[in-house]
Amino acid sequence: MSEHLGDKLKRLRKISDLTQEGLAERSGLSVDVIRKLEQRQRSSATLPTLHALAKGLGVELTSLLGDPPGVPSTGEADPPQLVAVRRAISPPLFAPPPEPKRAEKLSMPLLRAEIADAWTLYHEAEFGRLMELLPDVITDARFASAVGADDERAAGQAALGKALQLGGHLAIRLGKADLALMSLERAMDAAGKSSDPLLAAMVSNSVAWAYQRQNRLDDATGLAIYAADNVEREHATDASGVRVWGGLLMSAATSYARSGDYERADEMMRTAEKAAGRVAKMPAPEDGRLVSVFSKSSVRIERVRLAVQHGRPEEALTLAKGMRLSRDTPASWRTWLLLDVARAHADVGSVEGAVKALESLRRVAPTWMRHHTLAVAIVRDLWELPARPPGLRSIAEFLGITT
Repeated sequence: MSEHLGDKLKRLRKISDLTQEGLAERSGLSVDVIRKLEQRQRSSATLPTLHALAKGLGVELTSLLGDPPGVPSTGEADPPQLVAVRRAISPPLFAPPPEPKRAEKLSMPLLRAEIADAWTLYHEAEFGRLMELLPDVITDARFASAVGADDERAAGQAALGKALQLGGHLAIRLGKADLALMSLERAMDAAGKSSDPLLAAMVSNSVAWAYQRQNRLDDATGLAIYAADNVEREHATDASGVRVWGGLLMSAATSYARSGDYERADEMMRTAEKAAGRVAKMPAPEDGRLVSVFSKSSVRIERVRLAVQHGRPEEALTLAKGMRLSRDTPASWRTWLLLDVARAHADVGSVEGAVKALESLRRVAPTWMRHHTLAVAIVRDLWELPARPPGLRSIAEFLGITT
């Protein structure tokens, strides 16, 4: 079971040789907030509070707020599957590149299909399976980028860029910030040599997300806005371009919100939601799995998330009410929505609504739920209530909280 947020905070504060008062001064928070978290009166906090604590402690946000782990977080050496991913992203120095295992069958349509399938695994949080497949996909793409005529190599570079972008996303989810930025830097290099005019902007969005995870919010905002402006100038009339632009706008809005400017973030999200309405009326991309996730559903899900994270649970529940998710909404986004709705219900005191959302989450993503920090924190908060609602015990036992 994951470490309680209060215990993490106390441990990191002591490592930094700070008193509660000293951390409060560094983070710009009240001592009362820090004391309540450390005393386990709350198992979770709003995202701006977590960013302030991370800044005060001098650590990355991921030290306080985790994601579902794809590998055991035991402090031991990387498992063989992750070593293989690292080796594919960064091949051995001064050695000939490995030949693809399926060179005789390799074709660009097949390679693009493999990459799209790998992205689907990522969005379904199938990180173990993805670690098994991704090294061969990257190796195939690297081979395709180095053979054939100029246009064939450019198409191969586009495939390599998407594969390395996925490597960066996976590394972020596994808590490997160094590997993530290395993979994304190499993805950006491939994008510059590729035939895909939108690839550099999509990789920029991934880098902005990596910066958010490191609490580099100004860097994340600046990069997302710069890339969005470039896309808007060149690709504002086709569905792929608007999807990439919209994804970047959402990323910039998230950074503004995490910096404390919720009003500006909300305004940008409303603009993105209108653009998503236009996308729905445009011809769909040939394979939307290789383009940024952007739809009316994804924007609304992100608006719900930001409202919850910034202490506006009533607004979050209003946004989520009656929402119809589009068929292309990734499974991971659906699970996030259920988690955020559960958190919003808990924050307004609707424990029955929270349990109902948690029961749905358990049905659709049991493994994801068991390992997710915020899901565990919500159930902990509910379990400590004087009167426990029906259905909570089963969930608490599933997460190991009753012991």
